[in-house]
Amino acid sequence: MYTKEELRCAMLLYAVTDRSWLKEGETLVSVCRQVLDNGATLIQLRDKGLDADGLRREAEELLPLCRSHGVPLIVNDSVEAALASGADGVHVGQSDIQGRDIRALLGPDRILGMSARTVEQALAAQAAGADYLGVGAVFGTSTKKDARPLPLETLKAICSAVSIPVVAIGGIGKENLPRLAGCGACGAAVVSAIFAAEDPGAATRELRNLAEAMTARHE
Repeated sequence: MYTKEELRCAMLLYAVTDRSWLKEGETLVSVCRQVLDNGATLIQLRDKGLDADGLRREAEELLPLCRSHGVPLIVNDSVEAALASGADGVHVGQSDIQGRDIRALLGPDRILGMSARTVEQALAAQAAGADYLGVGAVFGTSTKKDARPLPLETLKAICSAVSIPVVAIGGIGKENLPRLAGCGACGAAVVSAIFAAEDPGAATRELRNLAEAMTARHE
């Protein structure tokens, strides 16, 4: 069980996996090892092509690596895979929570992250037991074709409205991560800027430094 402060720190550089960028000879585990060795503070296992059982198997492979680095492993969407694998928690979107009490399904001890795009959604997620929010897409994103850029003023309003940690997500890379300074987010969630990089380890190291500088400006 992570404390609120530990979870806030874990939001700093939140790496979301994308195995479509794996190069010859690489595995998801080998790339995640580079990412963790170079400063990622959380791994979210995201693979829309896998069912719950496939996600469970991947999570079971990644979990020892995350444990050895002392960072949480979060499974995207699948409460079932998170529970079966022993992962630290699950992240769900707005469409996943309709008519479901995710906190009750997950239990009290695992991390629950929820996506939000408005202050209303953010407050509802907090009331539903979310431990943190993923807010975006702040700069648009190639991983979700229908995602509209979220104004930074909205991100700032959400951060001010809730008492749980907020991580910004969506199209974030080294060029625009510094623009998040002053918004109140605890860090940045990154997909392609890490996993599509020629050297994921070096990319992670640079993004970690930028994230630390970004958050230091509003502490």
